[in-house]
Amino acid sequence: MRGLKSLVLACLAVAIEAAPAAFSSNKLGAVSSESSVCTQIGIDLLKAGGTAADALVGTVFCVGVVAPYHSGIGGGGFMLVRNASGSYEFVDFRETMPAAGFTDMYKNNSAASLYGGLASGVPGELRGTEYLHKKYGKLPWATVMKPAIDLAYHGFTVTEDTVHYFERTTPEFFGSASFLTEDPSWAIDFAPKGKLLGIGDTLTRKRYAGTLQEIATKGADAFYKGPIAEATIDAVRNANASKGIMTLKDLANYSVITSKPPVSIDYRDYKITAGSAPSGGAVVLSVMKAIEGYSGMGDPSQVTLSTQRIVEATRFAYGQRTLLGDPAFVSNLDVYQNEMVNATTAARTRSLISDTQTQNVSHYNPSGFVVLTDHGTSAITVADKSGLVIALTTTVNTLFGSQVMVPSTGVIMNNEMNDFSIPGTTNAFGYVASPDNYVQPGKRPLSSISPTIVENKATGKFYFATGAAGGSRIITSVLQSLWNVLDKNMTSLEAVKAPRWHNQLLPNVLEMELSYDNKTVAALKAKAHNITRVAISASDLSVVRQFADGTFEAAGETRMHNASGLVV
Repeated sequence: MRGLKSLVLACLAVAIEAAPAAFSSNKLGAVSSESSVCTQIGIDLLKAGGTAADALVGTVFCVGVVAPYHSGIGGGGFMLVRNASGSYEFVDFRETMPAAGFTDMYKNNSAASLYGGLASGVPGELRGTEYLHKKYGKLPWATVMKPAIDLAYHGFTVTEDTVHYFERTTPEFFGSASFLTEDPSWAIDFAPKGKLLGIGDTLTRKRYAGTLQEIATKGADAFYKGPIAEATIDAVRNANASKGIMTLKDLANYSVITSKPPVSIDYRDYKITAGSAPSGGAVVLSVMKAIEGYSGMGDPSQVTLSTQRIVEATRFAYGQRTLLGDPAFVSNLDVYQNEMVNATTAARTRSLISDTQTQNVSHYNPSGFVVLTDHGTSAITVADKSGLVIALTTTVNTLFGSQVMVPSTGVIMNNEMNDFSIPGTTNAFGYVASPDNYVQPGKRPLSSISPTIVENKATGKFYFATGAAGGSRIITSVLQSLWNVLDKNMTSLEAVKAPRWHNQLLPNVLEMELSYDNKTVAALKAKAHNITRVAISASDLSVVRQFADGTFEAAGETRMHNASGLVV
């Protein structure tokens, strides 16, 4: 208790120091994440002389501690980096199918891609953060990891957001007793007295703290080789729900991919750059390039027409997405992505969009392939005064990943293999799975993750960065944040708070938040959209902006209780 009290006092001291006169100009940097505690850690690392990379790595490790239901070192993702000179680098640290994987491995057992060891791909988050820190960081590796280690060891307060996800493992939501209480490997952290922790309780993850400490001392190799790796493989290969195929060699051979160029477009007065396949960046940019050809996209008096046009452009982009996959396994994918976002394709898309009605699904998806639905994720966006900007999204996929906990290390393994397409399957609309996203050894599955960075074309300076969590809703959330800021001139906070819609072509439903203007909703319904009203969007934005005078602005997701964006 004394240790916890000391930690609380230390945190209070940090809070008191959070806005000294030297940092009152808001020109040092900005951090946005789903956790106010983690965002503050990123800010503190900037104040300690760290770069945006240091701040991001510290924030990522923190989020992996406090939000284990959808992120952590057992997962992976993507990040887009804009360095101080204005050059871009796309870092793919997505989970990878083990070498023993084969195309039909889930054909008669799709549940094995969700639960158990067979659902887990080789994790990449640690290699991704290691790469970023070595190339762009200044502070010692152990220094940027320490705040997360302290939180995991001494504990953190359970929030409304935490409980929201805990409850989705209970019989009322999941249909069976919660593994968080029934499985001793999980209960030791999440239900230490036999009952799930509640709001205001202190949650400790001491095994995970020990694992992070080992990695802080010995580097990322400590996870991919040696005792921690052996414990991971043992847990994956002996999991109850399904026995995994991952090996020590798979772990040891994992590496990030940085050779894939990002995708970019000119959009009015801006240049927008996003991640390339297997991420969802080209889908976002396809929509933005299409709507660039319309005037009045920011005119409040044309909101119904503008919404019709951007929704329809999105339906076309999701149709294009069915032919995306891992470029190491899908030939000529760079050419296809560039075609998705070029002016000719955008003009053709506009020529096929009706301002008066929506169309049958086949109008948008001539390939006849099913539109993939993916899950989970945590988005973090960071920028500093040097011009270094990073938009990252990381995930273990669905809630608590594969539900495999490594007993001795506290690591929660991903179920990212569920993002592959399964041969011979069709959805309720008769669409078949796309071969471009079938399982192959060493392949990385398709993702909606879409880290995106905007710069001013005239000055070449950074202007806006955005990323989102929420599986398939990432793409529509990111593109709406771009629309809100670039066309509607909203602030970062306004852009995040604004009512959202989602349409991914299949299922053929247009989701619209209850806060959306009723007149617009009625008008779209009259255009034959199949509209479902939802209380709040199941996606979480993380955005940062920098103005011409160097000051920063940031916003976390307002639909969450504890997300935050801070500047210093």
